Amino acid sequence: MAETDAMLGFVGLGLMGLPMARRLLAAGCPLTVWNRSPKNAEAARADGARVAASATEVANATNIVFTCVTNTAAMEAVVFGPNGIAEANGEGKLLVDNSSIHPDATRAFAERLARINGMSWLDAPVSGGVAGAEAGTLAVLAGGRQADFDRVAPYLTHISQHATLMGGLGAGQTAKLCNQMIVGCTFVVIAEALRLAGNSGVDPRALIDAMSGGFADSRPLQIFGPRMLGRIDEPLGHVDVVLKDLDTSLDVGRGAMSPMPMTATASEIYRLLVVDGAGGAEFDAIYRLFGGEA
Repeated sequence: MAETDAMLGFVGLGLMGLPMARRLLAAGCPLTVWNRSPKNAEAARADGARVAASATEVANATNIVFTCVTNTAAMEAVVFGPNGIAEANGEGKLLVDNSSIHPDATRAFAERLARINGMSWLDAPVSGGVAGAEAGTLAVLAGGRQADFDRVAPYLTHISQHATLMGGLGAGQTAKLCNQMIVGCTFVVIAEALRLAGNSGVDPRALIDAMSGGFADSRPLQIFGPRMLGRIDEPLGHVDVVLKDLDTSLDVGRGAMSPMPMTATASEIYRLLVVDGAGGAEFDAIYRLFGGEA
């Protein structure tokens, strides 16, 4: 690994991106950042980051650029839009995309970026939520060349508990979709079970504790169950983000002729919430959908 690889950039400092950038800064990695809204960039500056005027400037000043944005359209904008990463000198440089976007888009974007400025691409979406980003315990699901994965691996140790190369370009995004299918469907089942308990005269709060250590126990149950019941008010994710991932999963599933009845049902429940104006809500909105207030 070249010594100059210590020159890192980060584009996209939202709920996940900012704590990930802070982990890199805390590990002593010099970091140049840019964010579409300046507020979070200033928060990173307070932790020692250099704030650039554009994504182009980030890519010109660094050798490895991490990105973490909301969706496929946002990724296309920060890479190929005005003052985007594609306008920089990309020879010998690597883009590491921690966003969750369509696998087909990943492959198309990677080919397009390499053609424009010679920059390599590694898709590396993450799982573990805001808490995992803050603690550096995320799981990284990567897709791309082994050499690119090996190049970035030392830095992934600062933001993740483990990182796995799943295959070629797009394989990381496909693996993340599988993760989101499990998570998105699980949230719905947790809400159903807690609502059934309450409607049947069983304390749903006691149910969560009683299940601890049993076969039905899970991190989602212990983390999100109390939030659904109103015990904890702390942002950890949004309904519309999960819907985006479930819809992408269904699109990939159709192309692969892969039956996905549970994911299809869950996606429609999330869509009901979005149509009802709860797209930006936390996952306790599912519980309320099944029977009023917590």
